[in-house]
Amino acid sequence: MSTILSNCSQLQILSLLENEFDGPIHSEIGRLSNFQILELGTNHLSGIIPQEIGNLVNLAELGMEDNQITGSVPISIFNISSVQILSLWQNNLSGFLPREIRNLTKTQHLQISGNKLIGEIPKEISNLVELEELDLADNSLSGSLDTEIISILGVRIIDLSSNNLSGSLPPNLGSIVPNIERLFLGNLTNFVGTIPHSISYCPKLTILDLSHNKLTRSIPNSLLYLTHLQYLNLEGNNLSSDSPLSLLTSLTNCRNLTILSLSFNPLNSMLPASTGYKHKEVLERRCLLMNQKVY
Repeated sequence: MSTILSNCSQLQILSLLENEFDGPIHSEIGRLSNFQILELGTNHLSGIIPQEIGNLVNLAELGMEDNQITGSVPISIFNISSVQILSLWQNNLSGFLPREIRNLTKTQHLQISGNKLIGEIPKEISNLVELEELDLADNSLSGSLDTEIISILGVRIIDLSSNNLSGSLPPNLGSIVPNIERLFLGNLTNFVGTIPHSISYCPKLTILDLSHNKLTRSIPNSLLYLTHLQYLNLEGNNLSSDSPLSLLTSLTNCRNLTILSLSFNPLNSMLPASTGYKHKEVLERRCLLMNQKVY
């Protein structure tokens, strides 16, 4: 492949998605500085990402997802300030995320889930003012989930689940991420605290997953203001409710809710059928994953 590419110095778009290519990514790829889109996803590529990738200064989209690439993410990638989509998910990448991540000021989609990244998420990630999707799930990232990490006003999707992160949801969550649509913060090592009432100020939220953490106190009835909510998973915490009836009644305003899981929480009450749902069967479906009984 390197011989072919060496004769294509003016090439701007290369898409080799979903083939059977294997072997390493050759360093000569760095000579193709006119690349704007490079898609190598879903192959059998191995080895490391060459530092020379940073020479692709006009790159808008870089996709190397679903391969067998090893080593760390080279710092040179984070110096490509033009990149809008960086997709490296489902590889065997290791090492740390560098502070140079702050240079990705035009990046809209940052997807590095399903790897072996370690260390803290750099606070400089808040410099990514164009970011719409942050997906770092299924790694071994550690440290505190500070407000700076998620305080990106335009972000629509955050998935940090299945990491070794600690911390809690900020009380002013609604003002920090007012445009959030999907929030995945499940299976974190030491995620504590409560669900803030300010979550009601996230009106676009469709998916909320805070499962298998150490959250405590009452599930806020302010969830009723999330009228677009489709999926709510709070299972495996230490959450309670002043009245399960009141909780379920408040959720009747969530007309789009199709999946509700409150399993393995100490709710310890019976849920009557007279909650305002049109049919008892609807309640039973919505309580399917709850550790409650329906009369």
